[in-house]
Amino acid sequence: MPDAQSAGPLILWRAYVPKWSYLPLSGDGAARFGGRWNPVGVPTIYAARELSTAWAEYNQGFVQHPALIVQLELAGARLADLTNAAVLEEHGFDRAIHRSEWRSDLDKGNVPAPHRAYRKLFGAGFDGVFYPSFMSPGGSCVALWRWNGPDAPALRIIDPDGRLPTSPASWRKS
Repeated sequence: MPDAQSAGPLILWRAYVPKWSYLPLSGDGAARFGGRWNPVGVPTIYAARELSTAWAEYNQGFVQHPALIVQLELAGARLADLTNAAVLEEHGFDRAIHRSEWRSDLDKGNVPAPHRAYRKLFGAGFDGVFYPSFMSPGGSCVALWRWNGPDAPALRIIDPDGRLPTSPASWRKS
């Protein structure tokens, strides 16, 4: 299986800062600060395939910060499955990409291996990647670079009772 094209909806979990509860499908934080699989300026949704993995990735092994955890449904995405050794090899990557010290590379002025992979895969028409969780061994995550635009995969929040706020008005100023 060279690529993963989600035939039916893929259920994902996302943990994020509660202050942004009204923007569950925004990738602006990742665009502002960059991430493992996206350089600064590239909106990206980071989510996990398991609830426990979403929590572990959000906290990064540090203090357990408050989080809002939502379930997402992704349909029609072309994702490179970088958990699969054959797919890594096919695209010219090896397993070391998952241990990349990407922040250190950035600090040194170098382009991290996952950012080079982003350029290659996005340029080849991929919407994102599956990758193994660093914080939750055995778990897997998705970095999604395109969603809900023209000819893009559909990503929706599962909120059947409409409980998520639609504006920042629900937050008090501190």
